[in-house]
Amino acid sequence: MELRHLRYFVAVAEELSFTRAAERLHIAQPPLSQQIRQLEEELGVTLLQRGARPIGLTDAGQVLLARSRTILADLAAAVDETRRTGRGLTGKLSIGFAGSAMYVFLPDVINAYREACPNVELALHEMLASEIAEALQDRRIDVGFARPQLPPHARVAQKLLLEEPYLAALPQRHGLARRRRVALADLADEPFVLYPSNPGPSVTERIVAACQASGFTPRIVQEVMHLQTAVSLVAARVGISLVPQAAARGHARRGVTFIPLSPPAPTAPLTVVWREDDVSPPLRRFLDVIDAERARMSG
Repeated sequence: MELRHLRYFVAVAEELSFTRAAERLHIAQPPLSQQIRQLEEELGVTLLQRGARPIGLTDAGQVLLARSRTILADLAAAVDETRRTGRGLTGKLSIGFAGSAMYVFLPDVINAYREACPNVELALHEMLASEIAEALQDRRIDVGFARPQLPPHARVAQKLLLEEPYLAALPQRHGLARRRRVALADLADEPFVLYPSNPGPSVTERIVAACQASGFTPRIVQEVMHLQTAVSLVAARVGISLVPQAAARGHARRGVTFIPLSPPAPTAPLTVVWREDDVSPPLRRFLDVIDAERARMSG
């Protein structure tokens, strides 16, 4: 028995006419009648009541019709799902991301990907850069948005998406808060609220290096996990902080002023990372969406 036998039988059973079924199947009537006879002989039962007009179904024919419809529908669904999966339209994608990536680029990418691949399940995990590297290697995530960029890793691909300037977050009544720009050297005597420096790589490492290039080592009075906590502590006058430009827009609040830094100033790079050997269609589709979003932003 082959699938065509079931398709032919369903057509005859639904049309209750060999002539109409042959027209529906775009084949001649004699070969169709022969195929149904072969099916009956193979099963050892009579499926059709041929003496009636229109023809009817025997009890065995009724059973086979119901089962055949299910089989053919399941097959069509399997073919469709297989093709969609092969094109990256279904499946699951696990994404690790630095929290500040949610203020720039990543939301637009996720939105565009959901529109293109609504049947791909997305799992989002906020992580430090070091955690993203480990999660990739352990295959707990498929792709990551790291800040800062990761050091070179074997079998891990990395692409720079953007370089975002840092702004100084100052208490509103701070003596420098009315300036249009401040230099890093102007902040040499200030207490800093920054982010965990270990394990690296970390944003704080880049900030400290930039400060040292300006002639001082920042005095860090508090380390926090989240940008919103840093901004809140600036409002409480615990210290000052440096935050990426897009995050500054997202955390505008009373009691805090954001001032651009004079060049040379540190920047916050955002990179996308993935395993080089991962050829899964959902990931490749996601990387295509990222490239399209980069082109849109640069255009």
